[in-house]
Amino acid sequence: MGILLALVVIYFACIIIARASDGFEAAADYLGRNLTDGVKGATINAIGSSLPELMTTFFFLVLLKDAEGFASGLGTTAGSAIFNGVIIPATVIFVVVLGGLAKGIELSRKVIIRDGITLIVCELILIFFISGNELRAIHGLLLMFLYAGYVAIMLLGMTKNEFKVSPADFSPERDPLLNKNQNPLLTALFFSWLDLPRWLFSRPNRNKAIGLLAFSAIIMGFACHLLVEACIWLGSDEFTLFGSTFAGVGIPVYFLSVIVASAATSLPDTILSMKDARKGNYDDAVSNALGSNIFDICFALGFPLFLYTLIYGPIDMTTSSTSDVGELRILLLAVTGLAFLIFFKSRSMKLKQAWMLVALYGLFSVYIIGRALGWTALEPLAETLNNISNYLGGLF
Repeated sequence: MGILLALVVIYFACIIIARASDGFEAAADYLGRNLTDGVKGATINAIGSSLPELMTTFFFLVLLKDAEGFASGLGTTAGSAIFNGVIIPATVIFVVVLGGLAKGIELSRKVIIRDGITLIVCELILIFFISGNELRAIHGLLLMFLYAGYVAIMLLGMTKNEFKVSPADFSPERDPLLNKNQNPLLTALFFSWLDLPRWLFSRPNRNKAIGLLAFSAIIMGFACHLLVEACIWLGSDEFTLFGSTFAGVGIPVYFLSVIVASAATSLPDTILSMKDARKGNYDDAVSNALGSNIFDICFALGFPLFLYTLIYGPIDMTTSSTSDVGELRILLLAVTGLAFLIFFKSRSMKLKQAWMLVALYGLFSVYIIGRALGWTALEPLAETLNNISNYLGGLF
């Protein structure tokens, strides 16, 4: 009963996050309507759709404290980054090809090289940070500066004639989960009544956009808090709620954050990229996913880390609860590198490439589940990944 209860809460938290992201996206899209394709995907869209990762990481740090909270927050951002880097591009290909929109998608080499290399560099820097004995506020601050530099480069790369979209051209899409002709049961299950853009943004202007942005963030924060609590319940041997005691699955919350929390927080990214793909904005669809990963690693992890260590002091990285962090970072680097090669080597992304990306995520998921269940066959690989992490950290 406890497992079912936790899963139900996770489901509703996931849907509320997606609905709140609709409002956040509509407001952010209006405020950044003059940005060019690719730039908007890697900045405005990426920030808006990755806000759940930032909030989830923050709540993991606050609720679990210290190294365990950092490991779980890192698990969420890393798992989300892997999901974004392989599942979202694969989903975009499926939407385009199976939907009959095109036989494949052509991606800009400039976008792939720019975002792919930036992401790999950020991951290497993070490996260096977590290879030390402790994490301080300066580490979080440096990660945030990395993202600020990335955004500055993106904006400086825009030419003057690219700032040409007028407010009249703005027309936010709503209800990406289901269409308006759905039955009442589906309306309830998918919270389609929670249409923040329609409630607060029927006639958009700057003040309404800022208000919608703030309100959506509050709703999203509430849902992310629910998500973290439910993951903690699910990972516990037992938990108490409303005076009753329930049984959980009894595995470290870290592993649940890598698979469950990361997938839940990646739903807005997936929906946004699907919408861009249907409109033919393939660069934005993929750039949103890669840009979201850069935001996840640099800001969604950096800001909570900076805030937490500023208030509570450094995080000790020599405890047992952080033993899995190094191997996860190498896994992220490896999956990112392989996905980058698939993007770069393929002139046209078709179903073959989509299934290759899905297979990558499948292997990653099997490894994480196996580690959570204590499969001894995976211990040599885990040790190798940790050794690689320590070696790379020692190079800097």
